[in-house]
Amino acid sequence: MSRVHNRTGLLKSCVLVLMVAFSNITANGQVTFERLLNSAKEAQNWLTYSGDYAGHRFSPLNQIDTSNAHSLVAKWVYQTAATGKFETTPLVVDGILYATGQDDRAFALDARTGRPIWLYQRQLPSDIRPCCGRVNRGFAILGDKVFMATLDAHVIALDAKTGNLIWDTSAVDYKDGYSFTLA
Repeated sequence: MSRVHNRTGLLKSCVLVLMVAFSNITANGQVTFERLLNSAKEAQNWLTYSGDYAGHRFSPLNQIDTSNAHSLVAKWVYQTAATGKFETTPLVVDGILYATGQDDRAFALDARTGRPIWLYQRQLPSDIRPCCGRVNRGFAILGDKVFMATLDAHVIALDAKTGNLIWDTSAVDYKDGYSFTLA
């Protein structure tokens, strides 16, 4: 009887370890409500439009200061294909930079190397009349999705890992003169 009890205990322990391991895999890298609310504590990330919900637009990182700023050099460059204004505020999440650009172009880059991870290009109607130019000012992020408001007045969700379109919903009719430029 004790041998059966020991095997049952071992089996339960193994199941518990596997559950914890798999829950960490699915939660790893996702942006939760809690992370957004406490984003000021994640200095290495820029999880919202202004860096945190307080809108500080300030990073507490201190590796760059007046004593060494003169020695900075570019490590990589990414060509966005923008021919006009570029007004985005990128998000940085666990080493991935997410940004949007002109004409609802969106992309994810490895923030350390500049290597493109994915590119999304929305097909826009030819008759849109955006209020403020053909710019897009950035993403919002939650879970494993990035959200973008579009120049043709839709809100879309993209898979943060692949850039694949998950859903697309029209908020208003762009033919009535509406457009969105920020998620």
